[in-house]
Amino acid sequence: MTFLNMQKINKSFGGMYANRDIDLAVGKGEIHALLGENGAGKTTLMNILYGLYQADSGSISINGEPVRISSPKKAIDLKIGMVHQHFMLVPTLTVSQNITLGMREKGYPFTDRKEIDRKISALSKEYGLDVDPGDIIENLSVGVMQRIEIVKLLYHQAQLLILDEPTAVLTSQETDNLFAVLKRLKKDGRSVVIITHRIGEVQTVADKVTVLRDGAKVGTVNIRDVDDVQLSELMIGRRLDSPQRLAGSSEDSRSDRPLLSLKHIGLSGENKDILNNISLDLKPGEILGVAGVDGNGQKELAEVIVGIRSPTQGSLFFQGEDITGKGVRKRKQMGMAYIPDDRHHDGLVLDMDMTGNLILSAHNQAPFAKYCFLQEQVQRAHAEDITEAYQVKTPGIGTLVRFLSGGNQQKIILARELDGAPKLIVACQPTRGLDIGAEEFIAKLLLTQRKRGVAILLISADLEQLMNLSDRIAVIFDGSITGILPNEGTIDRADIGLKMAGMTGDTG
Repeated sequence: MTFLNMQKINKSFGGMYANRDIDLAVGKGEIHALLGENGAGKTTLMNILYGLYQADSGSISINGEPVRISSPKKAIDLKIGMVHQHFMLVPTLTVSQNITLGMREKGYPFTDRKEIDRKISALSKEYGLDVDPGDIIENLSVGVMQRIEIVKLLYHQAQLLILDEPTAVLTSQETDNLFAVLKRLKKDGRSVVIITHRIGEVQTVADKVTVLRDGAKVGTVNIRDVDDVQLSELMIGRRLDSPQRLAGSSEDSRSDRPLLSLKHIGLSGENKDILNNISLDLKPGEILGVAGVDGNGQKELAEVIVGIRSPTQGSLFFQGEDITGKGVRKRKQMGMAYIPDDRHHDGLVLDMDMTGNLILSAHNQAPFAKYCFLQEQVQRAHAEDITEAYQVKTPGIGTLVRFLSGGNQQKIILARELDGAPKLIVACQPTRGLDIGAEEFIAKLLLTQRKRGVAILLISADLEQLMNLSDRIAVIFDGSITGILPNEGTIDRADIGLKMAGMTGDTG
C-alpha cells in the first residue's frame, strides 16, 4: 500500500532547477533511500514534503488523498516528521521540554510533566532509543540528540519519518543502533525516507532506493536487484574510480630527512590532558594517516601543527627549524596548508562569495592586491579558473558559499589551501559528509600532491580511506599514539581496532 506519492515536482532557485519533474512513491512500512551526490536535490525534495519549501509545480498525495503542505505544522498534522542534518533542539532545555515544545498538552498551561516524562520514557524504551526526559540537551552527545529527534517525531505520532543524512555525525556503533531502530519502525508499519549519499547504508537498511542526479530522478529500484557498482553508476553517471596510492615513496621525494617532526608534544585543557607525549615524523612525499574515534585529540593535534594552538609541552620542527613559537601566518608562509574538519566554522565565510573565500589568506598580497587596493578583475579571473580546474558546481562566482553543496564548499577550501604549492598539507576529515564523487576527486588530489613530494598528514574517521591512501597509519587514543603501522598490504584491521580502543600490544 502506497503511503506517499509525489508527482512531477519542480522547484527552482534563481533560475536553476533544484528538482525537475520528480516522482516519488513510498509504501507503508517501507524504508526508502533517497540517494544522490551533494547538490542532487534530495534535501530540497524532502523540504517540500515537510512544508519548508513550496513546489513550483507538481502534486502530493497521502494515503491516496491530495494534500497541500503549506508549512511544517501542516506536515506534522499529516503525520509527517523530519530529522534535519543539523538538529533543531534548544540546548538549554530538557529532553522532555524539547519534545513537547510548541505542543499544548492536556491541562495546558498546567501540564503534568511527570506524566509526559513517563510517556516519553515508555516510547523510547519501546523503540530502543534510550533517552532520559530530564537530561539537558547541551550536555548530550550528537548520537543521543538524534535519538531525541526521533522520539519527538514518534511522540507527534509520525507515520512517515524523514531523516536527512542521519549517520553523518555518528560512530559505527551508533549507526548500527540507528539502523536497528529504523527496522523496528518498519516492523511497526511506519514509513522511513533516508536522505543519503552513502551506498553502503542504502544496501544495509533500505528496501527501495530512488536515485537523483543534478535535480532529476534517474530511477527507483529494489535494493535486492542492484549492487554497489550499479548504484554508484546511477548516482554519478559513470563507473567510480577508487584511487589508491602506489606502494613506496613519491618519485619526486629527494630526502629521507623528516619535513615535520613532533617531539614529545603535550596539550593541556581544562582539568585534563588533551595530547600526551606525541612524537611523529613526516617525510616529503609521504601520507601519514591518523586513525581514531572522533574526540581523541585528532583535531587538537592538527591545530597544534598549524599553529592555532600552542603546545604546553614539547617542540615542533619544520624543515629542520624550530617553529614551536611561530604563529599560523608564519607557518603558512613557510609552506603549511590546512584543511579543517569543520568547513562551516573554520574553513569558510558562508555569507561571502566564492571569489572572496578563495583569497581569504592572500587578500592583501599580489596579484590580488596592489598598493593596498584589491584587484577585483584578477580575483574574478582566479575564481573562474578555480571553478573550471576543480569542477565546482555553482550558479556563478558571485553566489554566496552557503548556497553551495558540501562537496563544492570543500573544493573551494582545497583550491585556496593548495594555491602556492605547499610543502605540507594537514587534512583533517577532508571528505566528511561528502558524496562518493567528491571523495574520489579529493583522494586523487591528495595523491597528486604526494607525487609532487608534498608531505600529508591525513586525519580521517574513514579507515578504508586511510588504508587506501596512507603510507603509514598512526593510531590515536585518548590523546596518545598507541601505534604506528606501515601500510604495506598486510595491515591488520583488527590490530588498528584494538589500538583505537587503547589496547596497544606491539606498536609495529
